[in-house]
Amino acid sequence: MTTPSPHEPVYADRVYRSPMAVVTGVLLLALIGWLCGDAVVRGGGTARWAGLAVALFAVPLTVAFTLRPAVFANDDRMRVRNPFRVITLPWAAVDAVRAGYSAEVLAEGSKYQLWSVPVSLRDRKKAGRKLSRRDALSGKGLGADTAPADAAGPPRAAADQAVDELRELAERGAARPGAQGSVTVKWAYEVIVPAVLGAVALAVLLITG
Repeated sequence: MTTPSPHEPVYADRVYRSPMAVVTGVLLLALIGWLCGDAVVRGGGTARWAGLAVALFAVPLTVAFTLRPAVFANDDRMRVRNPFRVITLPWAAVDAVRAGYSAEVLAEGSKYQLWSVPVSLRDRKKAGRKLSRRDALSGKGLGADTAPADAAGPPRAAADQAVDELRELAERGAARPGAQGSVTVKWAYEVIVPAVLGAVALAVLLITG
């Protein structure tokens, strides 16, 4: 077996995230900033401290569930950034990537959900209707002339397309020397710690207030 060159080119990761979650997160952060900022600026007594505590609690959780989730994949591994954990999975350790009611990866006897690849049954039904219309046109001899040029394959929901790409990367990269290793999991203390501190501070204010 040849040892890969240390100068082997490194290609940019493919990034999978939910645009709707990002938009929702930005809007929620703006709302939290407005409400808590107003309490801090105009509030009196414990209202200011309560505003700070709510912000300390709500901002990390909002970021964790909206802006933070993402999947990064390259030829050697997949890195899953979920709300409270980061899971690094070399392709050799991955048993399966699948999408049922949620997108998930199976590795070393454990299951990890892909938060940034939400499964939409509505998208699947929409893709199914497109496929049915294409089949109907093809049966009438109209498919070749009316189908878009980029519609060579069957229509797929966004989550299913992402899972197909990740599954292909896993199958293609499992034998690579750089894809060997075990799954590693790291907790996102930068999210957990401030959220816990904010919850404790808010509880203390409610009890003492």
